Amino acid sequence: MAARGTVKPFANFNASHDAEVLYKAMKGLGTDEEAILTLIAARSNSQRQHIKSAYKSTYGKDLVDDLKSELGGKFETLIVALMTPPVSYDIYELRNAIKGAGTDEKVLIEILASRMASQIKEIATAYKAEYDSNLEDDITGDSSGHFMRLMVILLQANRQQGVDQGAIKTDAEGLFAAGEQKFGTEEETFITILGNRSAAHLNKVFDEYRKLSGFEIEESVQRETSGSLKELLLAVVKCARSVPAYFAESLYCGLKGAGTDDHTLIRIMVSRSEVDMLDIRAQFRKMFATSLYSMIKNDTSGDYRKTLLLLCGGDDA
Repeated sequence: MAARGTVKPFANFNASHDAEVLYKAMKGLGTDEEAILTLIAARSNSQRQHIKSAYKSTYGKDLVDDLKSELGGKFETLIVALMTPPVSYDIYELRNAIKGAGTDEKVLIEILASRMASQIKEIATAYKAEYDSNLEDDITGDSSGHFMRLMVILLQANRQQGVDQGAIKTDAEGLFAAGEQKFGTEEETFITILGNRSAAHLNKVFDEYRKLSGFEIEESVQRETSGSLKELLLAVVKCARSVPAYFAESLYCGLKGAGTDDHTLIRIMVSRSEVDMLDIRAQFRKMFATSLYSMIKNDTSGDYRKTLLLLCGGDDA
């Protein structure tokens, strides 16, 4: 599968040369932010790791520590995120979401609903190695009820493969009976079906569900559930339909309104820049009749904006 990212490995890559450029941008009076952001946004994450090693070998200093001491604010947060390997970045975000003041369910939902099974397994292993703590235990210790149970199912990363033709109708009927057809909702059924079936299978179930009930599954989830369980179920449904569309909507919500949700903006732009940012941009244009580029341009400023626009990779006006 061709990567649909906007950030590609830099062709004539030379880690020592890049380390020197960054060193010079930071030494002496004042910092050359432009040189830093232009270089870092134009290298793949694995190339950035090589630059980090070359920097340490040449200057005996930690590149990320130096960047932190020279930069500030959202720009610093964004550059540091770009310098972090993808799995390390995911586990850092999950850890902060669980261990901070109050649980940031939005982060848990976004990462666990959108990552592939192989990535979830990698995340769980890396989390254990880094924090000497079990991700599942930390999440269950910090959440409860149906929300927690669906989180646990997603963490198992054991979705069945392919489409089970024989179960499409049964699953659709099960969801209908558990929600729209009864007084009160049997959340169990929603959790089991949405948490365990493949995306391809779920899309067939959603079609069947619409024929059966006259509703899109999203409408029923909105009506039949509430709170964090509702948000998690909706994320699972949206990611089954289209992961890029799910991220396009999250970015739009993060950019519109009075204040920009920079935490979400940084996390998505960094974690999707080498994966499917081109598809996210296309979905964004289709769904919101404006380009991601122009919204970032209007809602952010300074070196932070310049870096985000480079990650966005172009305007679909």
